[in-house]
Amino acid sequence: MALGSSSSNVPVVPNAKKALDQFKYEVANELGIQVPADGYWGTMTTRDTGAIGGHMVRKMIAMAEQSLATRTTGQQ
Repeated sequence: MALGSSSSNVPVVPNAKKALDQFKYEVANELGIQVPADGYWGTMTTRDTGAIGGHMVRKMIAMAEQSLATRTTGQQ
């Protein structure tokens, strides 16, 4: 980590943390990946956690694109 930078695990919108955690569990379930019962993800394989994170990003991009596509032309 570069000097003076903050952790990348901090949500841009602090109130979104709970929703992001729930989203992570939903994506893991969709992928058929067993989530840790104790909530500690550190014992999972990098492949599994990477797959979860990658699918989360794809779904968030799709949601953002859908939101942009449905905006009315008068809003800017």
